[in-house]
Amino acid sequence: MPYSFCLPNLSCRSSSSSRPCVPSSCQGIPLPGACNIPATVSSGNWFCEGAFNGNEKETMQFLNDRLASYLEKVRQLERDNAELERQIQERSQQQEPLVCPNYQSYFRTIEELQQKILCSKSENARLVVQIDNAKLAADDFRTKYETELGLRQLVESDINGLRRIVDELTLCKADLEAQVESLKEELLCLKSNHEEEVNSLRSQLGDRLNIEVDAAPTVDLNSVLSEPRSQYEALVETNRRDVEEWFARQTEELNKQVVSSSEQLQSYQAEIIELRRTVNALEVELQDQHNLRDSLENTLTETEARYSSQLAQVQGLIGNVEAQLAEIRADLERQNQEYQVLLDVRARLECEINTYRGLLESEDCKLPCNPCATTNAKTITPCVSNPCPPCAPAVPCTPCVPRPRCGPCSSFVR
Repeated sequence: MPYSFCLPNLSCRSSSSSRPCVPSSCQGIPLPGACNIPATVSSGNWFCEGAFNGNEKETMQFLNDRLASYLEKVRQLERDNAELERQIQERSQQQEPLVCPNYQSYFRTIEELQQKILCSKSENARLVVQIDNAKLAADDFRTKYETELGLRQLVESDINGLRRIVDELTLCKADLEAQVESLKEELLCLKSNHEEEVNSLRSQLGDRLNIEVDAAPTVDLNSVLSEPRSQYEALVETNRRDVEEWFARQTEELNKQVVSSSEQLQSYQAEIIELRRTVNALEVELQDQHNLRDSLENTLTETEARYSSQLAQVQGLIGNVEAQLAEIRADLERQNQEYQVLLDVRARLECEINTYRGLLESEDCKLPCNPCATTNAKTITPCVSNPCPPCAPAVPCTPCVPRPRCGPCSSFVR
């Protein structure tokens, strides 16, 4: 809001007092920046010529003290600002060689860990491929084992069948031996019967020969009986040899079959044992691979957790440093704003001091009798003349002329 006041050409004075004559209808207009001026400078915020003339030293001393205090505050703030800038530079110089290499080392460590993670992943993939190959090999061995187990069962069934055949042949052999024994006994019986018959015939023939002396020549019974005896003996010997040869052939064939079956069974048993050992070794290797994979996964998880926590700490440190830098920037901006405000206050004070000095040095400055209480510089109202009781008779006042104001400090100029 612009301020204006009226300066009349005439002033009322009192011979008994230095205080101005202020009519009851006049209103005071406060000047900006003059709220702390002592009461002796003005009364009712009006400029009185007698007051300025009587208290010029005190007013100038007060204004000089006020200006000196403001200037001292400005110098103190400038010193504080310089000190803060120096501290900021020192802190930046101290933190710069510490933060940057640490970040680079962290980045290098992160890259190395990423390379290790990639290597671990490739190793895990290779182990997975090896495990799959081992599983396929185990499946193949399991299939072969099942096939060989079926062959073994077939061979065992064949062996059981051959054992039954051997048992049957053994029984047949026992029957044949019993038949041979019975035939031998029968042969002995036939021999004994033949001898008895021969003896009986000899006895009969002997009696006849003794009785009939003049008979025809006798037949030799030994020669007659020797021919069928030889025939029977040859037949028995032939049958015996045939039976013995047949028995030997059957026994040899059975022995060969038993030996071949036992050898084949032993080879199958050895192959089964070897396959069982191979399966056990593959199972142990598979378990080792599983344990290695679990340990690698645990190591990878621990490494990721550890370096993620370290990365979070580094990010937290970076956030703290950025927050500190933001606070420092905010402090610098705030101090800059305060410095600008103080510069504005200084300019306003200098403008006010110039205004006060101009008012004090001006010999044409007169105390207004009826100043106008106006708030708009464009409106000019005539002063109302009211007689002052202690002063001379009232003189009509001239209309008030608005005074221009200083731009930076909003104070009146001459």
